[in-house]
Amino acid sequence: MTATGAMIHPLAAVDEAAEVGAGTRVWQYSVVLAGARIGSDCNLNALTLVEGGAVIGDRVTLKCGVYVWDGITLEDDVFCGPNATFTNDKTPRSRQRPDEFARTIVERGASIGAGSVILPGIRIGAGAMIGAGAVVTCDVPAGETWVGNPARRLA
Repeated sequence: MTATGAMIHPLAAVDEAAEVGAGTRVWQYSVVLAGARIGSDCNLNALTLVEGGAVIGDRVTLKCGVYVWDGITLEDDVFCGPNATFTNDKTPRSRQRPDEFARTIVERGASIGAGSVILPGIRIGAGAMIGAGAVVTCDVPAGETWVGNPARRLA
């Protein structure tokens, strides 16, 4: 059920059973699956995907190439840079779906840099900053900046 006032580009595919908040913009070649919940005033740039078990808060920005899978929650005011990668399965195998996906939470106001990788089951604290290209393998405390591979706190 797309909210009145959402802008869906004619070349985007938004399932009728997805929730999309007022003022949200979904651009071309983006896909939003049934069961997905997207808040108000979000911006889903071209070539993004939101799976049915994903939850996106208000005023979230997904730049091009960001896929938000089942089990991932992005709270209000989160920014995801181009091609930031989320994962949701700790032991992926072809054609073997887990009973439950790992829960990843990106708390309010956090920013995920371009090309970074967030492993499954991670919590990124409110206002944290993940640098471009970082590989996040453990929880990141609120307000901290993490960079590198594996990601470490920037001193």
